Amino acid sequence: MSTLVDANFNASVDGVGIPSSLVQLLRWRSANQHDQVAFIYLPNGEEEESCLTYGELDYQAQTIATALQASYEPGTRALLLYPPGLEFIKAFFGCLYAGVIAIPAYPPHPARLNRTLPKLQAITLDAEPAVVLTTSKLLASTDPLFQQSLLFKKKHWLATDSLANETLSEWRVPIRSDDLAFLQYTSGSTAMPKGVMVTHANLLHNSAYMAHGFQHTPESILVTWLPTFHDMGLIYGILQPIYSGFKCYVMPPASFIQRPLRWLQAISRHQATHSVAPNFAYELCTREITEEQRAGLDLRHWQVAVNGAEPIRIETLERFALAFASCGFRRTAFYPGYGLAEATLKVTGGRTTEEFVTCRVDVAALAQHRLVEVDTQENEQVSQTLVSSGRATDGVELVIVDPETLVECAIGCVGEIWVRGPSNAQGYWNRIEETQQTFNAYLSNTEVGPYLRTGDLGFLKEGELFVTGRRKDLIIIAGSNHYPQDIELTAERSHKDLRPASCAAFSIDDAGERLIVAIEVERYHRPDAQNGNHSEESRRRRVSTSGAKDIVKAIQYAVAEQHELQIHQVVLLKAGSISKTSSGKIQRHVCRKSFLASALDRWDG
Repeated sequence: MSTLVDANFNASVDGVGIPSSLVQLLRWRSANQHDQVAFIYLPNGEEEESCLTYGELDYQAQTIATALQASYEPGTRALLLYPPGLEFIKAFFGCLYAGVIAIPAYPPHPARLNRTLPKLQAITLDAEPAVVLTTSKLLASTDPLFQQSLLFKKKHWLATDSLANETLSEWRVPIRSDDLAFLQYTSGSTAMPKGVMVTHANLLHNSAYMAHGFQHTPESILVTWLPTFHDMGLIYGILQPIYSGFKCYVMPPASFIQRPLRWLQAISRHQATHSVAPNFAYELCTREITEEQRAGLDLRHWQVAVNGAEPIRIETLERFALAFASCGFRRTAFYPGYGLAEATLKVTGGRTTEEFVTCRVDVAALAQHRLVEVDTQENEQVSQTLVSSGRATDGVELVIVDPETLVECAIGCVGEIWVRGPSNAQGYWNRIEETQQTFNAYLSNTEVGPYLRTGDLGFLKEGELFVTGRRKDLIIIAGSNHYPQDIELTAERSHKDLRPASCAAFSIDDAGERLIVAIEVERYHRPDAQNGNHSEESRRRRVSTSGAKDIVKAIQYAVAEQHELQIHQVVLLKAGSISKTSSGKIQRHVCRKSFLASALDRWDG
């Protein structure tokens, strides 16, 4: 059996062809592939600790569903707070089986409460979950914290890993395709998090869309370290393996962040065919993995390396492909994509076995929302190479629209990306006005719709989508438009002691719009390229050999030269302090707010 779109699946799920829900899907897997291993957990990214078969997952989901149904009606919300591991998967499907709406969220970290607790509180206030699901260990460690909060103290807590075997005869509830499966809270890159209402039908369509685009088969093997409370980590990393019936190795996000080599070692060791990560992860591998370490990697089996969730940089793709070519990595494996929670996940994607598409454009024209292609030999200071995020297929439609007039843009113009298709979610939880504005947009001159307004800017060229930035992040100074990611890239490259993908450019109103650049300074020496030294002692040595004034001057000069902009203030930050979403996107609005409150964690030199 292959994926659900294959004929062999027809008439196989309780006498029905294509399943109408994820519950029906997992029940089919359990009945027909009961002992097949679905997930293997690598607690440190290396050794295997535990695994989960379809039969075991089905049974555990029923056990949790039985406990939930004893106290909660279908449609009740449940907040899921789980550490990395397989317990989250059991709880998520337990909610689905019980008809309870799951809300995946990031567990609060005692050492980083100021960064992790506010969003969790906002989600809880918005969704009003009746129960919080977690593990016994996490509940014990966080109970003192939550006992201090009336918001959480009043909630019913359930440690799902401590449930005794229940009688499973009463767990079933009728699940329809248009029932809500879960609320995916947005990462908050431009605003407070909102709960995107995702149905079973949305998930099944997007899963089929990805299975077709990524060319999954039952023989595919996935390695994922993305957090399961994030849409890509959940829908691609967890649900897609179940949809297509292939094996998945799950790593904690920290195991990759602490040592990027582990990710590629897992791909090499388990001969993975698929994996996915934001652009910064590929950049980190290129910087941190030494030539000696690369010699031990075998990436010949890696067929699809998805790059999404943040701006895709041509320099990163080029450097990674060159660095790991000797390991058997092929440039054609790169699969740039574009998506967002409001469209469930995937909107566009590249083609497997074909090289990614690029377009070199005039930077000044692009800032004025015009597409002017230039020769590849043009001066780099006035041109930029953009990477296509692929095409929309399988019933997904894209239009580029003027965000002010709501009229479709002419060919060669940059506008807001609008999306229409079966994967579009149902709206935002309890936010009628914002749902109407975002999910029910119509073209003003033709009244065609409804479309999803993404808030992202881009253009179409021969069917390929090129994303240029977010509308809300656009910097306008002296009447000229500037994309913050362009300024950030220039700043990052201006000095060797600055960290990649750790810069925020934004403007403030100070007797006119003023440009602010906040950027992290490297904390440690990079590992010795010759001996591969990764000791803690070597990592703690300070890398900076320049004073703050030298770094600031380098940034100011580079931005002035390449963008003709004067920076009002450069703020040097401690490594790891800049605000990012769970997928690695810079939270520019948070940085701006912190700057105005004099709350940025400044580097002391």
